[in-house]
Amino acid sequence: MLSPEIIKKIKRIQLNAAHLVTDALAGNYTSAFKGQGMEFDNVREYFPGDDVRGIDWNVTARMNEPYIKVLREEREMSLMIMVDVSASQWIGTTTETKQEAAAELAAILAYLATKNKDKVGLVVFSDHVEHYIPPAKGRAHIWGIIRAVLTHESKGQATNIGEALDFLNSVTKRQNVCFVISDFWADDYERSLKLVARRHDMTCVRVHDPIEKRFENAGIVGFQDAETGEALFLDTSSLKVRNAYAHEEEQRDQDLQTLFRKNNIKTFAISTKESVVAPLVAYMKNRKRRRVR
Repeated sequence: MLSPEIIKKIKRIQLNAAHLVTDALAGNYTSAFKGQGMEFDNVREYFPGDDVRGIDWNVTARMNEPYIKVLREEREMSLMIMVDVSASQWIGTTTETKQEAAAELAAILAYLATKNKDKVGLVVFSDHVEHYIPPAKGRAHIWGIIRAVLTHESKGQATNIGEALDFLNSVTKRQNVCFVISDFWADDYERSLKLVARRHDMTCVRVHDPIEKRFENAGIVGFQDAETGEALFLDTSSLKVRNAYAHEEEQRDQDLQTLFRKNNIKTFAISTKESVVAPLVAYMKNRKRRRVR
């Protein structure tokens, strides 16, 4: 049974998401993702100047005159949201945890998809796939997705992105739009990433907490890896130590962006310190501009 506090959190995220999905935001979503391919609509008589590659030879043979296939841009699609619920996602030094930021983004994406009559599915994963909700429509379905992301009690501590991506490929039969929301503290998933990126329209959302980017001067501080349990002490009063850590994190972020760019994967970042809306809107506007070119 859910506690009153958890129910309150779910309702808050749901109401915020519903409020944020304005016509303008929904319009950006539609423009960014409209038309994942072409599908058959009907046939018509061939006219001089039509592309002969579009001739429907079966209909032409039956009618004894050339007919051409009419294609239309595919509109209805499925949105697959993949959310990392490993131990590192429960870090939060500001107003919310990384898990709560992921839940808020997942809720907004789900509302946007539903407003555009698209199906939404969910994969929750840690070091294995922990929960799967097949694509469906409706507000009750969105409630289930928010609840699953926010209240799921992870059985695994570590992160296995490769296994989650392989699972996605095994349960989907057609191209989907896919958002992977994670801090990407994982290894050995590039092969799976490439396979999914070839088949699906993929976006990787990097979620982080400010403490993971730069330390404040707090003297000697003990840290413990949430996923491995490894402990260490750092002298955060040392500018050299703080700069070395910040440089290492910046390099990790650059390596991730290089990996995504190499595999034609879109990406943006969200933080526990700020609203997830601004990065999402900027991402969609940038994607829309690229489609127009």
